[in-house]
Amino acid sequence: MMSGRSQEQVPPYMAVGISTVVHGIGSRRDIESNLEIVEDAIHAAVSIIGINMPVRMIALAEGALTGFTDEIFDIPHVTAARDLFIDVPGPETSRLAALARQYDTYIVAQCKARWPEVIDDRFFNTLFIISRQGEIVHKAAKNHLWCRERSCVPHDVYDRWVELYGDGLEAFYPVLRTDDIGNIGTICCSDGEYPEAVRALAFNGAEVVYRPSEAVPMTQMGLDPGGTWLLQNRAHAHFNNVYMVCPNVGPVYVHPRMRHPFDIAGGNSHIVDYQGNVLGHTASGANTFVAGIIDIEGLRQFRTMNLNSNWMKDLRTEIFRRMYEEPIHPKNLWLDDEPLQHAEVDDIYRANIDRLISRGSFTPPARRFPGARYMAPAEIPEEGSWEHVRAAMWPPEDDETG
Repeated sequence: MMSGRSQEQVPPYMAVGISTVVHGIGSRRDIESNLEIVEDAIHAAVSIIGINMPVRMIALAEGALTGFTDEIFDIPHVTAARDLFIDVPGPETSRLAALARQYDTYIVAQCKARWPEVIDDRFFNTLFIISRQGEIVHKAAKNHLWCRERSCVPHDVYDRWVELYGDGLEAFYPVLRTDDIGNIGTICCSDGEYPEAVRALAFNGAEVVYRPSEAVPMTQMGLDPGGTWLLQNRAHAHFNNVYMVCPNVGPVYVHPRMRHPFDIAGGNSHIVDYQGNVLGHTASGANTFVAGIIDIEGLRQFRTMNLNSNWMKDLRTEIFRRMYEEPIHPKNLWLDDEPLQHAEVDDIYRANIDRLISRGSFTPPARRFPGARYMAPAEIPEEGSWEHVRAAMWPPEDDETG
């Protein structure tokens, strides 16, 4: 962990969030379609936005590369890890690295990727940063999932993760420290539903936080643009004095037979400054940009000159210490067992709710009704299996026209 005086002032720069239309993938080769759209978007973004200020950060939305096929079709985890997802670094990240070098910019992105150094036959929702020299200089894993995502997270293989990386904040919320764009932390979608995530990054020195993508209804709740997603990110920025760079995914073609994509996310990409002010916002996510100027020196002056609204300096940490001693979600779920599918995992979440009721954290209603549950995509179970869906919706592997 670095501390002390900065060696050089970081010049202001432009950060750009890119929202692209996404094609669901039936195999790794299908990522090519998404890469082509991303490459076109980066070319356009730099040429249009770079005439205002140097573009030093380009951030992609969650799903921009590897989509959401595994979530939508409840693909068995090991199958998805072996057949769909990528390695970081790998051929796909090399394509982005070439653009980072060409345009002298950092590229911040998300994908679903294998981490064989941690465990075989698992994939993690992965955040990574490519430097201006085209090198991967940061990699982190998403720590919290929504109930329909079957990625592995570090907590699911906790003992192995701690064996490799330790149990400090840096093991779960690493921060990239740079001389030219400040200190960058990365989370993804559901991570940001928990105030602890950005606070952890801030304690590790983060000045700019990348949080891509959120879905309906969160992006449209209430009358204000961006719904509770933008509300959360303004709060993260305000409470921790960080910039938030938050591109949302564009409309999604779930499978190749869809004639029109569906906007599952609802747009509303945004960039927020370190006082919670919205610097840039775009309503649409259909191949669009959002941009904002990042002033790292201004943030640093604000944090160190202020006696009021740099809130972290006032924390009485001891009084919160015991709050997290009792676990809620069980750890090491997928260390030895293959990750389960949606319906079975619903039972784990229900047990978490019961655990909070038994502790007195939740008070149960006078009468309990059936809650949300997994609804299979086909009446006949066999027709909803990934093997059946893959054969029906995607061309065969040897069909070069697919």
